[in-house]
Amino acid sequence: MSKMIKTINDFSPAAIAESGQCFRMTKTGENEYSLIAFGKKLSVTEEGGNEFGFSCTEEEFEKIWRHYFDLDTDYEQYKRICLPEDEFLKEAIEFGNGIRILNQDPYEMLISFIISQRKSVPAIRTSIERLSSMLGEDGAFPNPARLAQADTDILSSCGLGYRVEYVRNAAEEVAAGSLNLNELNEYPTPLLIEKLMELKGVGIKVASCIALFGYHRLDTVPVDVWMKRVIDIKYGGSLPEEYEKYAGVLQQYMFNYARLRGVSI
Repeated sequence: MSKMIKTINDFSPAAIAESGQCFRMTKTGENEYSLIAFGKKLSVTEEGGNEFGFSCTEEEFEKIWRHYFDLDTDYEQYKRICLPEDEFLKEAIEFGNGIRILNQDPYEMLISFIISQRKSVPAIRTSIERLSSMLGEDGAFPNPARLAQADTDILSSCGLGYRVEYVRNAAEEVAAGSLNLNELNEYPTPLLIEKLMELKGVGIKVASCIALFGYHRLDTVPVDVWMKRVIDIKYGGSLPEEYEKYAGVLQQYMFNYARLRGVSI
């Protein structure tokens, strides 16, 4: 398929791939990143400046990828929220320029972030790639029924460890319809998180990740060890009130900066 070129401001496949919000977007060549989402494969190349190549048709780009990459949103509006005296966030925004909060599949996010507990990002990627290659159709993320019925040995071989039963239970709930992920989208954020936490193996951090990355709840801040340090040391225990509405976007810059730069916080 021929490559389609798009001019996009404030967009970096590299920054997005390394930001910890998605696990199936990887570097596959010089200035090239590949991913699988919603059963579709895509390669994105950095052509220089603000130009990017997409291995899809115009129709597919408009139908799937424009929304997936949140390209209709001006991220300058979020950057302008940064308080003038907040040097840490200024540095984090500059370091993570081009990050966008993706619109990902809630089911894939549910399973992915259950798997993510006590795992590094590379280890999460490996587990999800193994699951997808062994149980998915043509490398796509395995559907709920297939995952629910998977042999325990297969799930264990994907590095799930103690999470096997959590993953199986979540897949069973979705496959049976007792957990309607589309219906959850109608709930306000606190109730959405509460409902997600009714699942075995889903605590507040995992539920918050699902809310932010699967339901685009931009007011949600997943607090892991990195964000706890940032919030405690840089912000005295709580983020500024001015950040609350879009705290999920701003924390992504903070998290990315703290984790990848290895800065002393």
